[in-house]
Amino acid sequence: MPESADLQTPLQLIVGLGNPGAKYEQTRHNIGFEAIDALSRTWQIPLAEHRKFHGYFGEGSGVRGQRIRLLKPTTYMNLSGQSIRAVADWYKLPPESILVIYDDMDLPIGKVRLRESGSAGGHNGMKSTIAHLNSQNFPRLRIGIGVPKSSPKAADGAVVSHVLGRFSLSESRVMAEVLQLVVDAVELSMKQGIPKAMSLYNNRSIELNQAS
Repeated sequence: MPESADLQTPLQLIVGLGNPGAKYEQTRHNIGFEAIDALSRTWQIPLAEHRKFHGYFGEGSGVRGQRIRLLKPTTYMNLSGQSIRAVADWYKLPPESILVIYDDMDLPIGKVRLRESGSAGGHNGMKSTIAHLNSQNFPRLRIGIGVPKSSPKAADGAVVSHVLGRFSLSESRVMAEVLQLVVDAVELSMKQGIPKAMSLYNNRSIELNQAS
């Protein structure tokens, strides 16, 4: 019996969404960038600025020597799709081979959610990605950043302050564990397929008092 990974389009590009510049470093909205940095360290794939691709880009060997590309768009969040499309066109990649990692307020801190396709869910970076790829049929991994403490249905200003704010010390400890979960989930997706990784990681949760 072949492994489930043989039945799906292999991942060829992994993208983390965020905003460039020191102002946005380590903010909740940039957790996608941090996920790419974690994969870059794990697989020893250096990232360098690539003007043609409008982002920081690296190419190398991931799981089992499989060729993989990593991308952090520098177009700012709302135009992320421009960068992703540039890479997809250059390498002739189908949308199904592109995994996008990004933050999600609808998930609590400590949770990740992997899916094979879906809508933008109100996330501007995903809206741009879907528009430029002309498809919703690509895998995505959402990382929970929680809602503003003031209210689950906070005003726009509170939402902006939340996503562009930084994690507390205790939250940062949790996110360090979460980023390892992300690496593990991505590697399992490449070995045994996304459905298998979904079954193992979508129900995992790291609590504030669990993180070391």
